[in-house]
Amino acid sequence: MAAPDYVPRRTDEKVRVYASPPRRPHEWMADRPADLEGGQPTGPGMAWQGPDQGYVLTLVHLFDDRLHLADGERRADIDAGCVFVALKRASLFGRAPMVHDLTAAYAVWGFLAPAPAELVTLRRPLFEGLAHGHHSAAKLRLADLVPADVLRQSHTELTAAAGTRWQSLIDVDAAMAPAHP
Repeated sequence: MAAPDYVPRRTDEKVRVYASPPRRPHEWMADRPADLEGGQPTGPGMAWQGPDQGYVLTLVHLFDDRLHLADGERRADIDAGCVFVALKRASLFGRAPMVHDLTAAYAVWGFLAPAPAELVTLRRPLFEGLAHGHHSAAKLRLADLVPADVLRQSHTELTAAAGTRWQSLIDVDAAMAPAHP
């Protein structure tokens, strides 16, 4: 059994070292019954796949004292919507969510600084009620209002742009259109 260096050892004892297992003659193939052929499915309502997506719920609490909400906005609704935006951003990079994904999501929607009145008017109905578990389609729609090329920008670029040119970060025309049932 392995032991730390400071533990005395008998001098006649043979020291064990790591030996790798024998080499396999063929490469490993995913051939289990539940494996997906052709990768993850995509399409409407499929969201964005990625590893360890639940970790984003731990990161949300890092913003407890940083968010600027307008009158009538609920923190739970804001978190629910921005989590979907953050997960979309993380999946674009093919990784698990991290704090910068949430920073980008909150910045795009103007929650990291006092937002212009026009943005507050636009976002209020989009975020309203999102904390309710039955609004996954509305959360997907909200995340889709932020184009992928915007989410590929660094979180610092998005934070800087959010104050002066927020209209370039969101598909404003689609946001103002009525949601499809």
